[in-house]
Formats: sequence, C-alpha cells, structure tokens
Amino acid sequence: MTPVRNAIESRTQLPPESYDVFLCHAWDDRRGIATELHDRLQTQGVSVWFSEKNIILGQPFLREIDKGLAKSRVGLVLVTPAFLERIRSGGVSEKELSALLARDLLFPVIYKTTFDELRNVSPLLASRNGLDANEDPLEDIVTKIAELVTFENS
Repeated sequence: MTPVRNAIESRTQLPPESYDVFLCHAWDDRRGIATELHDRLQTQGVSVWFSEKNIILGQPFLREIDKGLAKSRVGLVLVTPAFLERIRSGGVSEKELSALLARDLLFPVIYKTTFDELRNVSPLLASRNGLDANEDPLEDIVTKIAELVTFENS
C-alpha cells in the first residue's frame, strides 16, 4: 500500500470541502455493505464521499459524482458480486471506476467475491494492491484504511 499512501500524501491541494475517500460501489450495495463500510470509516475519523449521503434529491446525479471524485484524495472501490455485474453491464459504477483508474489513486476492497473474479472483469483494478474481506474482518479492513488515509492526524 506504500505507493497508494505516497500518492495520497502528494494530493494535498484539494478544495476546502474535501474527503479522504470516495466510496465507489454498486447501486445494489448502497443500503447494505456500502453503508456499513461508510459508517465504520466515519467512526474511525475518515471523511467519506458517499452518494447515499452526499447527493441531495433533485441534484444532477452524474455531476455530483464528478464533484465528489474531484474533492476526494483516494478512491475505495467496493468490489462485490453486484459491482462486478454493474461493471459488465456498464453504468455509473463503470464511469466512477474509469475516472479513478485514470487518476491512479484507488484501491479495491473485495467483499463476497475474489480477485480472480475481478480480474475477469477489470484486470487493471485487480492488479492493484487491495484488501480482502474474505481474509480479514471488516473491522480490521476499516482500521487499515483509516491508517492509510488519515496520515495527517497521526
């Protein structure tokens, strides 16, 4: 994770209202694991841009996502079976992933799937160092993410 940390540390010139993490997830996961991950990260002092919390009714969805991407230091891609399906079929998750890959500031968190399954859909994302909830409890993953992105406070 050292290259990711170095990239995060170099990205200090953000707008005043900025976020440690942009949470990229499948729409189907928004009320389940994505919300749980968001809430746990917030508890650890990580500021998270999360569509469910940051897009107010009536706002243009894609434009707000675009602003969230610009205001975030790093992208956390929550890779679930639903996310893999959304990437295969196109849509908003695919657009977010493309933007994050272009910035080179992202890491995957695998949940209820595998890196091999991810590799079949997105070899570029699967080539990144990431965290695997099949191997480590979500609580440990959240702690690792918090340590990675809140370096200024330590």
